[in-house]
Amino acid sequence: MNETIRRFGFPQTLVAEFDHWVVLLRPAQPTLGALVLAAKSDATAFGALEAAAHAELAEVTKAIETALSGAIGYEKINYLMLMMVDPHVHFHVLPRYEGSREHAGIGIADAGWPGQPDLGQAVKLDSDQVAALTGWLKPYFT
Repeated sequence: MNETIRRFGFPQTLVAEFDHWVVLLRPAQPTLGALVLAAKSDATAFGALEAAAHAELAEVTKAIETALSGAIGYEKINYLMLMMVDPHVHFHVLPRYEGSREHAGIGIADAGWPGQPDLGQAVKLDSDQVAALTGWLKPYFT
């Protein structure tokens, strides 16, 4: 796995794995169920990914949206490709909703709703919370 994937807590944050992509729980949650969708390759530009990775993206995004719809009941979903600090191809996936959502005693309001997500209000999870949320989301991907 590339350095970007490891920086987002792999393997502890791993929720689902595909041939070219991993889905990770985002350790700082601006909304409950926030994920990182990261390419396994060493590419640092979206256009530099193999064609097979681009093709698989349709399957992966469908799996993410199905899983988060079941777990969170989001109203909108945002895929943010920021890649400013962590250089390898990845998206921050944020389920968006009015109000707040809760699981395992972790309640998170969507502070930016209905506008842009407020990443500065993210709840930083400890290792027990990461394990709880990762364990909760994994079955939604099977």
